[in-house]
Amino acid sequence: MTREARKKLSPNDAGKTGTHQAGILVPKKSEILTFFPTLERGTKNPRQTIVMFEEQDNTRWEFCYIHYNNKLFGGTRNEYRLTGMTNYLRSTNANVGDIISFSKNDDLSYKIKIIRSRTSNNDSATCDTLILTSGWTIINCK
Repeated sequence: MTREARKKLSPNDAGKTGTHQAGILVPKKSEILTFFPTLERGTKNPRQTIVMFEEQDNTRWEFCYIHYNNKLFGGTRNEYRLTGMTNYLRSTNANVGDIISFSKNDDLSYKIKIIRSRTSNNDSATCDTLILTSGWTIINCK
């Protein structure tokens, strides 16, 4: 079985607003959080490096999955993000409206690709699709 998480890129995600953003926001929904590695609870700002391979040419990329949880330690933030993605997004010429797709196989290996907004992205009839908030979608294919 292959699981896929997709995010439609916003202007902030694609770096088009001129502001600094610490990565792509990951919703606090179990369907998304269980797609990514489990982060240690009770630790301030736990993080884990995720190695992903470009689906098209198998280029290796490393991203950081982090739970900014300083709210539990007297701060204000409580959010999950994928960081370190700027070079990947630039190298693929990702644009607002494109979809970034993360897939995970049974062996827990990750793939990544950009689906252009002008490209049809119909899913196979054997896939279950769950549309979540903030432009995220989870797809489970048999």
